[in-house]
Amino acid sequence: MRLIANARMYAVDAATAANWTALFARIAAISGIPLDVIAHAAPAPLEELWRREDLGLAFICGYPFVRGGFPVQPVAVPVPASGDGRPLYATHLVVRAESNIATLEESFSRRLGWTVAHSQSGFNALRTHLLPRWQARGPLYAQSLGPLLTPRRVIEALLADEIDIGPLDSYFYDLLLEAEPATAGRLRIVATTAPRPMPLLVASRGIDDTVIARMRAALLTAHRDDDGRAILARLRLSGFAAVEAETYRMLIEEAATADRAGYLQPG
Repeated sequence: MRLIANARMYAVDAATAANWTALFARIAAISGIPLDVIAHAAPAPLEELWRREDLGLAFICGYPFVRGGFPVQPVAVPVPASGDGRPLYATHLVVRAESNIATLEESFSRRLGWTVAHSQSGFNALRTHLLPRWQARGPLYAQSLGPLLTPRRVIEALLADEIDIGPLDSYFYDLLLEAEPATAGRLRIVATTAPRPMPLLVASRGIDDTVIARMRAALLTAHRDDDGRAILARLRLSGFAAVEAETYRMLIEEAATADRAGYLQPG
């Protein structure tokens, strides 16, 4: 059975998607495991991708990963070049560059967007960050608009004046700065959530252990030669790390805290 690969979550534009394809091709060559890159573009549900039996490498957000319910197993986790050398990311809360919103509190009573309920960066990190304010004040926003599905759609909604503030995965933002600096320049960060474990690359649970081990080894050593480092640099990564599954447990705990408080949707 041939395996598929997909990086839709972080395919910011066509050039970035091509860089992911180049990385997957390199991993396939080093590991000896053929990988067919597929698009599975939005609005096709990511859940369909995560349920495939031929999944070789694809990104999944930490929250649906740790909750279970999808037949996947961890392979490796990316390490953003902009961080401190650990596989962490956060959520930027962004507004239009010309907006009169200077702080998070100044966005209250306006229009908030969010991506999809299974997203850590676009939903649960947002709820966790806003929860203390919601508990103190009650509803924070005049409108809570979602699901917008993707970070790209959040950007489009902001620039079209459909929302006033929205969440943006910090690694997606890194890639946007690289790929579309003019678009990034039309946005402004007013707050950033606490860092949390990065989305990870997973494979179907039924894939043989030796296949997983070979792909994992190829990812963990991808930074050790000039060609690999060049691809990773274009993807704003310093490399990949082994997955420590227990670190994702906090995502469930934070979501459960918001649920128990009755804060079921950001807003």
